[in-house]
Amino acid sequence: MSLLELDRTTVRYGGVTAADSVSFTVEPGSLVGLIGPNGAGKTTMIDAITGMARCSGDIRLDGQSIVSWPAHRRSRAGIVRTFQSLELFMDLTVRENLQTYARSRAGGASTDPVEYALEQMDVGWAADSYPAELSAGSARLVSVARALAASPRLLLLDEPAAGLDAGESQQFGAKLRRLVDEGVATVLLVDHDVDLIMNICDDVQVLDFGRRIASGPPEVVREDPEVARAYLGTGSDTESAESSVGGTS
Repeated sequence: MSLLELDRTTVRYGGVTAADSVSFTVEPGSLVGLIGPNGAGKTTMIDAITGMARCSGDIRLDGQSIVSWPAHRRSRAGIVRTFQSLELFMDLTVRENLQTYARSRAGGASTDPVEYALEQMDVGWAADSYPAELSAGSARLVSVARALAASPRLLLLDEPAAGLDAGESQQFGAKLRRLVDEGVATVLLVDHDVDLIMNICDDVQVLDFGRRIASGPPEVVREDPEVARAYLGTGSDTESAESSVGGTS
């Protein structure tokens, strides 16, 4: 059974359709990438999954519809997200920020979820610092660590690699891959770093103007002409298209 199923999920804001009948699944123990140009509807999908945006169609967790559940119930069920704007508490230390989300892992594991998350994201050195004292990249990692401290079943990450340089992004990707491979959480990853997505994800979903235009393993999505057109506005320049969607020339 899929952990998460989106079934013709549609989100409208007034007369604007931000997500148009989007359907895909996220399997347990997988790392799924969600990509697309600016305005494609990626964050809208996270908002719909977490209950922060009303939608039509259906969203199912473990086969059960959650579309009528409020956001706090979805969170208690193990759906946890990060935000592009980080939403860290600036008057709390990093450790205190994580404590606001902390929840013990299922099965009664004795590991402190805060210490565990600090270690997994390699931000223990910043535990007693305040967010304003950190670089943009480090603050991003703290945001992910805070979500991880909630012991999520499904971790939704919205642009977590923004502000990271190429080396930091590669290291971050390795951390995410390890979390998934060790069974810590299933991850849905939204990011503009297409190389990151293509290098670590099991499956990639591509949105454009609110519609899903492609899906599949990274090597398949990378070669899809619809994806090239979405990123470049044309499918005629194969070499440039492959570069834009994480290929090599």
